[in-house]
Amino acid sequence: MSFSDLFDSGFKKRNEDHFAAIVRVAMDDGVISEEEKAFLKRLARNLDISDDDYDIISKNYKSHPINPPVEYDKRLERLYDLVRMVHVDQIKGDSEHKLLNKIGVGLGFHAINVRYIVDKALSIVSSGADLDTFIYEIKHMNQ
Repeated sequence: MSFSDLFDSGFKKRNEDHFAAIVRVAMDDGVISEEEKAFLKRLARNLDISDDDYDIISKNYKSHPINPPVEYDKRLERLYDLVRMVHVDQIKGDSEHKLLNKIGVGLGFHAINVRYIVDKALSIVSSGADLDTFIYEIKHMNQ
């Protein structure tokens, strides 16, 4: 196996794990709506996840760990994807927020302020912000 094969498989695994975390959020209410399905299909395409892998991950999403990216901006991108799924799902209950907070900690956000970050992220996404605006707003939320 060459070095590039190792890199490709690690990159692919991280994308699959990220996708599985978003499927986990989508499945929290037990149903994936058409809007969620469309979002998941777009996300799978953007993460270079094949149709076969999409089906496998969708059925076994709980078997994938949440692997936090090292770079803060990458963590924010993943949080943005997760929060968008919550927004699409119109999640407003305590159990869904708890799940999102857990995933936020799993992504590397500190447990002490993850609730504040998640609440702010939900607010930013619900206002229709794109990824760049989201990252800017989160980075400057205490200024």
